[in-house]
Amino acid sequence: MCRSIKTLRPPAIPEEAAEEDMRAAALQYVRKVSGFRAPAAHNREAFDRAVEEITAATRTLLESLEVRGAPARK
Repeated sequence: MCRSIKTLRPPAIPEEAAEEDMRAAALQYVRKVSGFRAPAAHNREAFDRAVEEITAATRTLLESLEVRGAPARK
């Protein structure tokens, strides 16, 4: 488990998660799974692509969740 990844949905955070929060969580996940803090040049493209794909998946997930008791999204 990536202990530094925080919950990004209300009510854990009072406002909607920012893009940079989602990207930071994705980066931590990719670092943990790959075992690389910073990949070698020959792995950079795959590493960066994984971060972008996981950021997009995180955004989709958060936009799809219905959180009971949370204020309605505008």
